[in-house]
Parts: sequence; C-alpha cells; structure tokens
Amino acid sequence: MKILVVLTSHDQLGNTGRKTGFWLEELAAPYYVFKDANVEMTLASPKGGAAPLDPKSNEPANQTDMTRRFEADASAKAALASTAKLKDIAHDAFDAVFYPGGHGPMWDLAEDPDSISLIERTIGAGKPVALVCHAPGVLRHVKGADGEPMVKGKPVTGFSNSEEAAVGLTHVVPFLVEDELKAKGGNYSSVADWQPYVLEAGLLITGQNPASSGPGAHALLKKLDSLNK
Repeated sequence: MKILVVLTSHDQLGNTGRKTGFWLEELAAPYYVFKDANVEMTLASPKGGAAPLDPKSNEPANQTDMTRRFEADASAKAALASTAKLKDIAHDAFDAVFYPGGHGPMWDLAEDPDSISLIERTIGAGKPVALVCHAPGVLRHVKGADGEPMVKGKPVTGFSNSEEAAVGLTHVVPFLVEDELKAKGGNYSSVADWQPYVLEAGLLITGQNPASSGPGAHALLKKLDSLNK
C-alpha cells in the first residue's frame, strides 16, 4: 500500500515576520500510523526539497510522544529533507493521499494547481483523501465531477474559528478554514477546541485540529481496508 503525504513549502506567517510551515504533530502522528501499518510513504511539497517546519510546533508545550519519535528518527528526518516536487507526482501511483496542516498550506497548497488536480483526480479515481487541521482549507478551489465545490453538501471539519482566535491569528491568515468550508457549501461542524474530531464523506476525510491527525490517519487506513475488500 502506498500513501502520498503532501506538505507545504510556505514558511512565512503573513506579514508578521514570523516563520510558519507544517505542524509537526500533524505529520508525525500519521507518519507512524502509516509506518507501523507497513505503508510505503512518499512525501511531496510544491517546491520539493526540505519542507518547512513551523518552529512553534516543536516547542516543548506542543511536543508529543510521536513528535519526539519523529525527531529521533533519522530516516524520517531524511525523508522530510528531500520531499518530491508535487508537479512530478503521478496521482495513479498511490492508493491514498494525506495532507497534514499547519498554517503554511493556506498560502501555497490552497492555490496550487497541482494540489487541486491531485485531489480531484485521486477522488475521481475512487481513492480516498484525508486532510487535517488547516489542510481542509486546501479544498477551497477543488471541484467534484459535477463542477461544484467538492465539499458542497458534505459533512466536513477543519480548524475552527474559535481555535484560530485562540492562537491569535484570525486577522493574519488569508482566510478562515471554517468560514471557507461553509462558503463552499460544506456542512461544517466541530467539537470543543483541541479535541479530536474526524468526519468522513465518502472518499473525503477531514480532521479538525492537531489532535485529529492520528485519528484521521487511522480513518484513512480503515477506508482503504474497506475499499480493498
């Protein structure tokens, strides 16, 4: 089984002068869900090469057993340092796609034509796509086979407005994930801030926040298992 993990290449947090990127827990937790299930992973990003880590995500308060495992894993760090270029990826080479969040994807992957095409073609081929935290915002320009927004009429979740307010970035991000999913016709819902929450809508799986990244990865594997029966 092969899963493509798509990371951001964007490392600037708006005009704040601060760094951003992907959120470490949202890569590390799924990485080991997949690795421990003997899944073959490929990491990709728009620019290829080293994907930028949001430094805040590796501060002591945000570390987890999985982030510490990742930081001590030479092969994982090597994969992160040499991601493939997204434009070079063949969607039909993978059984599923997983998007970790962090604020970075809101600037690059949300507007990236290769990412948009990847999601549309993967779903169109009957294969699942999972996105967690800010990554569901990457769906803003993605369309279904009917030409309508892919999230229209579907149960979806993602980083909530209250969670964005809690981290003080409501007026820094280019859009709010919750508002954007609702604007595209998604049936958005969430639970209490920072609690795990994963929704499935056919082949589309979305998770609310960092705590949802491991459960989102498990949901993706379960979906793959059901499709292969």
